[in-house]
Amino acid sequence: MNKDLNLADIRAFTVIAEQGSFTQAAEVLGCSRSHLSKQLLQLENLLGVSLIARTTRAQRLTEQGRFFFDSCQAALESIDQAVAVTVDNAQRLQGHININCVGGIIGEEIVTALVNEFISQYPDISVHLDFSSPRVDLVVDEFDLVFRMGELEDSAIVARKLMSIENMTMASPQYLEAHGYPNHPKDLKEHLCITGSIDHWLFEKKDDAKSKVEVAIKGGFKCKNGRVMKSAALADNGIVRLPRLYCPDELAKGELVSVFEDWRVADTPFYLLYCKDRFQPARLRAFISFTMKNFMKYVTDVNRI
Repeated sequence: MNKDLNLADIRAFTVIAEQGSFTQAAEVLGCSRSHLSKQLLQLENLLGVSLIARTTRAQRLTEQGRFFFDSCQAALESIDQAVAVTVDNAQRLQGHININCVGGIIGEEIVTALVNEFISQYPDISVHLDFSSPRVDLVVDEFDLVFRMGELEDSAIVARKLMSIENMTMASPQYLEAHGYPNHPKDLKEHLCITGSIDHWLFEKKDDAKSKVEVAIKGGFKCKNGRVMKSAALADNGIVRLPRLYCPDELAKGELVSVFEDWRVADTPFYLLYCKDRFQPARLRAFISFTMKNFMKYVTDVNRI
């Protein structure tokens, strides 16, 4: 029976009881007396009790009606308060944001700097920044936002592109002098390569992007941390594939050099992801707007260091 109760009918009953007449209650609710009568009758039929004793001249709450009114009035006040707080929390710049991000220089320097400035501008918003490696599910893993590399497939996710990451194949001059310079990506099979999570490298010709070649690479050192991979290359331990922004100083000083003249690794798109939500809280709208406006500033700052 309870599942058939209508909140609108209960609210109508409480207004009738508060106002002491159907006419005044109808004015408060902006409806007709006959509509209120139907609502009250429907509620009484569902409960199986009379709530208001009424004649053409007067009305009064029955004993059951008084008990029901007192309980419902308190419950409706709680509902109204919950609605007000929920709307207020969604519209005010306060609350908590859960963010997942790739690690390395992008996460630890660029995104971290962005988050730090954001929370300094919005001190009532707290941020949890997570660097767990596996790809997360926004809904299942309870993240509000995700910074992610690579192409995307889920149409239920909004993807805002932040930049294209330029990738390079590099090595130290000492390694190349000792092991020779590869002229073609297939020559990498004869070289030591420093690998992360990918052991097949796809190349495209610089003057013809349709001309591609994929090479299975091998090496004596493997690590998913970009900083460590760079250190291994600087230690003359092999050829590495990394984003250019990971090693601007090393390239400028000649400590690392590009391996190929005619071949390149395709750029990697970098996105800010979030679920489609037309009722998105103000704190998320603020962070998304802040990120889209300021992200490249932090990329530039890292390249200056």
